[in-house]
Amino acid sequence: MTPLKNYIVNLIQQGGQIPLDVFIDIALAHPEHGYYRTRDPLGRAGDFITAPEISQMFGELIGLWCVDMWQKLGSPSSFNLIEFGPGRGTLMADALRAAKLVPAFEAAAEITFVETSPTLRAEQKQRVPNANWVEHSSDLPSGPSLIIANEFFDALPIRQFQKTNQGWRERCVTLRASSTDGNPDFEFCLSHEPVSPDVLPPRVRPAPEGSIAEICPLGLQIAGDLAQHLTAAPGAALIIDYGYVESAPGDTFQGLKNHAYVPPLIDPGEADLTAHVDFAALARATNAAASCGPVEQGAFLRALGIEARANVLMTNAESHHQQDIKAALKRLTDPTAMGSLFKVMALTSKNIPAPAGF
Repeated sequence: MTPLKNYIVNLIQQGGQIPLDVFIDIALAHPEHGYYRTRDPLGRAGDFITAPEISQMFGELIGLWCVDMWQKLGSPSSFNLIEFGPGRGTLMADALRAAKLVPAFEAAAEITFVETSPTLRAEQKQRVPNANWVEHSSDLPSGPSLIIANEFFDALPIRQFQKTNQGWRERCVTLRASSTDGNPDFEFCLSHEPVSPDVLPPRVRPAPEGSIAEICPLGLQIAGDLAQHLTAAPGAALIIDYGYVESAPGDTFQGLKNHAYVPPLIDPGEADLTAHVDFAALARATNAAASCGPVEQGAFLRALGIEARANVLMTNAESHHQQDIKAALKRLTDPTAMGSLFKVMALTSKNIPAPAGF
């Protein structure tokens, strides 16, 4: 048994069960043994690949989106360029390279990464050495800001609820009673008492018996922090993630290891744990800011000119690299790949011109 699994087992033995969001938080963010604290999970040698790692086109277009948004803010001489969950720093490095087309933008940008992983911070420092780091949305620097969150909200802990004949009850994690090898397994269970349906979005509450619903309290809190930030000073935030447009029942909790899905309760700390993002819930949590979208990622990237950028890259590439560029374009935009599942939503301060792509 790993030290992290032993920690969770002992915690469950004290009370019989723990809520799912507690399990996820420990598995991903335990200060010594959490998944994101102990490894670089990206790339072919890791567990998953994000859009910036698929192609430079993604980060370049986000960079140009930021330049356009900076100009719509009045081209402030100093502003914060903030990224939540920046991975290896690839997106920001590509964005800054594209933004060199407007030297005043790069000169004005103060870069801040919201990151808790020491391993990933080291990677980010290699690619963006002039960045600053914070760990929480409450620590963001004040002033005009452009904020990027690509595949950040899907990795935050969720709570799950199941509709029973006694109402909604919270889904928790307990120890499987049949485990006999001295290495206990985890399984789902339900809270002892029903919970108020008020914790769920109104659209979800009438779901039939047996339905599972999800909420992400930390995600809603961070979205609220973003809205307050954009109320205090002019700016915009761009949120890109996989998820659904309207709140709906459904079990989207999943584990990912070596680029394949795995049961999410097995080997905590050894696999990525994610859930689909409820964009409607995020929008409700940000009513202090104006929201645009969500729109599908494929439509957003095409509106920003990804096809034209791909043609330019292919013109200057050898034939085998041309095929790689075509494959990356399809993966980012095609409805059968990331094009439809991934959505894009923007938040802006009130009275700011609409951002590009919406």
